[in-house]
Amino acid sequence: QVQLVESGGGLVQPGGSLRLSCSASKSLFSISAMGWYNQAPGKGRELVAAINSVGYTSYADSVKGRFTISRDTAKNTVYLQMDSLKPEDTAVYYCGARLGTSWSSWGQGTQVTVSS
Repeated sequence: QVQLVESGGGLVQPGGSLRLSCSASKSLFSISAMGWYNQAPGKGRELVAAINSVGYTSYADSVKGRFTISRDTAKNTVYLQMDSLKPEDTAVYYCGARLGTSWSSWGQGTQVTVSS
């Protein structure tokens, strides 16, 4: 298991930007992948972006070109830079860690609301 602590999130107008941070309790090199999921009201949790232990990144089609996942291995921290935010991006965002083949550790979640 790994403990994850998220920060960031909040209320932003459409077209605005936010940055989420996720600090892990162990080295990112020992974690298969880190990712950001979101969960809108009444919907399931969906993978938004992920970065694996060697730095390879992947994104959901809905956020490609707008969101960027990155990491600071010295701080064991992963970031999600969200630009050109849309109302449909409104959701609770969770940081997750994949240990082996399963996403087994989660942060507490942070609310992102995009509204004018």
